[in-house]
Amino acid sequence: MTRPIVAVVGRPNVGKSTFVNRVVGARQSIVDDQPGVTRDRIYFDVEWQGKEFTLIDTGGIIPGDEDEIMLNIFTQAKVACEEAEKIIFIVDGKDGLNPIDYDIANVLRRSGKPVFLAVNKLDAPEHFAQASEFYALSIGDPYVISALHGSGGVGDLLEDITKDFEKEENGLESDIIKLAIVGKPNAGKSSIVNALLGEDRVIVSDISGTTRDSIHSKVKYEGEEFLLVDTAGIRKKSKVDWGVEKFAVDRAIRAIRDCDIAVLVIDATEGLTDQDKKISQTIVEAGKGIIIAVNKWDLVEDKDKSGDPTAKYTKELLHDAPFLDFAPQIFISAKTKQRLVSIYKQAKEVYAQCTKRISTSILNKVLLEAMAMNPPTTKRGKKLRVYYSAQVRTAPPTFILFVNDEDLVQDSYKRYLENKMREAFGFFGTPIRMSFRERKEKA
Repeated sequence: MTRPIVAVVGRPNVGKSTFVNRVVGARQSIVDDQPGVTRDRIYFDVEWQGKEFTLIDTGGIIPGDEDEIMLNIFTQAKVACEEAEKIIFIVDGKDGLNPIDYDIANVLRRSGKPVFLAVNKLDAPEHFAQASEFYALSIGDPYVISALHGSGGVGDLLEDITKDFEKEENGLESDIIKLAIVGKPNAGKSSIVNALLGEDRVIVSDISGTTRDSIHSKVKYEGEEFLLVDTAGIRKKSKVDWGVEKFAVDRAIRAIRDCDIAVLVIDATEGLTDQDKKISQTIVEAGKGIIIAVNKWDLVEDKDKSGDPTAKYTKELLHDAPFLDFAPQIFISAKTKQRLVSIYKQAKEVYAQCTKRISTSILNKVLLEAMAMNPPTTKRGKKLRVYYSAQVRTAPPTFILFVNDEDLVQDSYKRYLENKMREAFGFFGTPIRMSFRERKEKA
């Protein structure tokens, strides 16, 4: 069943994200007292009294503002209203009626959608009379709420909005592949998402740091469902300002931890930078599948006509980051849409590798053969022995090897065994976790 969609709109700094956080039950949207913090529209699947729906948090609207970002915010809010079945219009009860509220009310009335007026920031009953002036907007009876404290008519508002929504028996589908699109600022992440979706869901601008929240979008390709998560650009810690940008970077890193596969977007014209390496290490340490998407490849091909530029680029990449030798690379262009759908195809293959399970008997056979071909060196007169091995989990594939002495396991030999496992079973695109557990040999 398709979930009903409810959009939350209003001018900047009236408490839209605070309201969304209250409904979602967690601090999912970035909350800050600077106007314009939420720039894109952000989708959350929520539940109220057994009824599930999608809540859209939007950027603050200032109709008529000519600033590029504010115009984009206004466009995003209008698109959210077009998508939504119902709209929550939030105003600031403490500030009182604002001329911009009239402009937004006129836009919402023209949408033809049911609009619910929520007068926010009125915490005490003696302040409720202040809500009466908002009848002038001709939207209907206002709901007096405090999104920050969850008091007032928050429950009544949600009950009235969802009264004609049907209850769902099943929750979110668990087999959807979650793709986090990550990378440095201006690598082209939002452009890739927009091209894959075929719509301008994420604001694209050459202003560094435009995407601040992690934007979730569902899409189906060849019968397979994907959840695309566009994230804020991850800069070096030393260059990240405290506050909204830090929260956005933290959210991007959390998106990596929550995804199935991270698509690391790098700028083909810059090559693999130190920051790209750090982001890739974050992905590997989180145990997530990884695809390296070399964006702006059309610019490289236009300049390099000698031989196979992809082979040359791959060789240089692996030289700079040998720990990524298991990660597939795809060479794309968000601008020309060159090989963009290969992201979906590669993601399906990598997901299969991440979730692959190896039978215990075959695993032990491969490891024993590997050790026979290249026996471990002795250490203090003792030699490493592996009694038994087993896969204990997937995503990432994780193995326990029971040995005679954990101290005898050298990092170089651990890498050797991992490489032999990759030769035998593939596991491309996914980290492998190997742990060694000491078990005394029976007398």
